[in-house]
Amino acid sequence: MGSSIYGIVVVIFQLALNLTYKTMKTFTISLLSILMLTAISCQKPTIQPEPKPIVVNDKTKQLINDNNQFGLELFKEVLINEDSTKNVMISPLSATLALAMTYNGAAGSTKTAFENMFHLNGLTTSEINQSMLGLCDALTSVDQKVIMKIANSIWYRNNFQVESDFINTNKKYYHAEVQPLDFANPDSKNTINQWVDEQTEHKIPSIIDHISPDDRMFLINALYFKGDWKSEFKKANTKNKPFYLANDQVKQVPTMVQKTAMGYYNSDLFTAVELPYGRGNFSMVLMLPNQGKKLKDLEKAFTQEDWQNWMDNFGSPAEMTINLPKFKFEYSRKMNDDLKQLGLGIAFSDTADFTKINTGGELCISRVKQKTYIEVNEEGTTAAAATSVSIGVTSAGPGAIISFDHPFLFVIKEKYTQAILFVGRVMDPSQTGGQ
Repeated sequence: MGSSIYGIVVVIFQLALNLTYKTMKTFTISLLSILMLTAISCQKPTIQPEPKPIVVNDKTKQLINDNNQFGLELFKEVLINEDSTKNVMISPLSATLALAMTYNGAAGSTKTAFENMFHLNGLTTSEINQSMLGLCDALTSVDQKVIMKIANSIWYRNNFQVESDFINTNKKYYHAEVQPLDFANPDSKNTINQWVDEQTEHKIPSIIDHISPDDRMFLINALYFKGDWKSEFKKANTKNKPFYLANDQVKQVPTMVQKTAMGYYNSDLFTAVELPYGRGNFSMVLMLPNQGKKLKDLEKAFTQEDWQNWMDNFGSPAEMTINLPKFKFEYSRKMNDDLKQLGLGIAFSDTADFTKINTGGELCISRVKQKTYIEVNEEGTTAAAATSVSIGVTSAGPGAIISFDHPFLFVIKEKYTQAILFVGRVMDPSQTGGQ
């Protein structure tokens, strides 16, 4: 390209030698114009990346829909039993993957309980595992501008016999790392926690608090997400603005501002906008109760059927101004009671059947724990989750200004599969939670 410009300059310069001083000024202006037009024509146009379609078969579509239904039911169950003033976030995908590995060890009525809770009736175990594998592979490879990591592991007591089919299935479909450990050694807990810490890029430093003498196995999923906004917020525009808490108190919190095109949805109950990450496959949907409505009203209406209807009726991107508080918090929850309420009680009981893990039986789920982390700032979002399933022996509007200045819900999802990665609520942006 440089040689082309040089050739043009030489030709024009030779012509200029024959010009009089009187015409030199006009010639100079013309020369500059030609050079500018030549340089502009050589520049490559900036191409905005478009979302990459993910094509899945009917079985995987059904699985994703069922997973979302389970995830939203779990979220509502958590909210019912959680402090109403507390920030909350769970990862339905992380919980599903850890429990799906556990499902591969269930038999009889325990297996049926898993299928009912997951709404998986009609899909075979093989179809479930194959669909899980396809979904995870797609989510982790669809957008190079977004970091999406999914890791699974199984840790078992070194003198405990585990069925090879159970191990091989989870290795094949969940890429699970499998390792025996001496659970009597205090370093075993540190080994497991170090794995979680590394897989979540140090956002979830630990998931195992202790190893009981009754514990035989831990099935763990770790999830890490980092996406930059497709249209970033300028730090210079971030100012302290009021946030109105549910108890009518007001806090001044750092609030990001930008005017950009975004998808939107409006109903009598709430207003929602969608902010994409990277090339647009992943996005955050923010849902704000309308004036006179409470977050509890929105939480009550938050079912899979309603969620799908909202997504189907989202408006095309339109230019709006958004005021969004920065927030960063951690959340931790033991999910035993939540899962029992959703129909998995038998898996926690003396009558649980996990003979596909060990034919001797007398195994049950002792605890299911999840920890999550999220940070939303001008550049984008970082989120992580870890879910541990412990197996033990049985015992007896367009152009509008939308200000997220009071409690709201958020969902991080993928565009084409509609898979929900994280779902949460913000009661107080200054609340950080804790491990």
